[in-house]
Amino acid sequence: MTRVANLAMVVVWAWLVGILLAQGQETFDFMPKGGKTLLIEMLGQPLDLAALRPIATARRSEEQWLAFLTDRKTVMSERELRTLADYLAVNMPVPAGALESAQKKGDPAAALPPDGRELAWNHCQFCHSLFASHLTQDRDVKAWLGMFQSPFHREIQMSERERETFARYSAVNMPMKIEDVPPDLRF
Repeated sequence: MTRVANLAMVVVWAWLVGILLAQGQETFDFMPKGGKTLLIEMLGQPLDLAALRPIATARRSEEQWLAFLTDRKTVMSERELRTLADYLAVNMPVPAGALESAQKKGDPAAALPPDGRELAWNHCQFCHSLFASHLTQDRDVKAWLGMFQSPFHREIQMSERERETFARYSAVNMPMKIEDVPPDLRF
């Protein structure tokens, strides 16, 4: 696609999203929670930088994060624990200075990278239905990452870390049951 076509698509998409939001259409709350959301819920609101810092500055494997979360006696389903552990394994530690910058803005959560649910919602609907392209697909992490090799997905503006976050979230949480998706989004 040319830059002009890409820009036109972004402008049209932003306009449509604005209209949908203004009309009070569905949000992505029907989708399984992503790691960022689960982390914020686990730590509580308002998010305290002192509670976030030990997590946001640590580097652990998925298995180590699962053990950490289990030790905290976190009340989450197995799927949610795995979603959060995957998110933390890919995205922690946050870049140096991110916590301080977020604190200056008064929003410690701003230091956290987007999670898989956010990435799916914000990127999959540019070209096709979220329902057919994402929510109903049953793939493992490797297959989700392989999807980014197709010509029309290579241009998606996601970093390798974001692609990994998206793939892990999707492998754990997809496919969804049709009845769990709002009727307006089943197309």
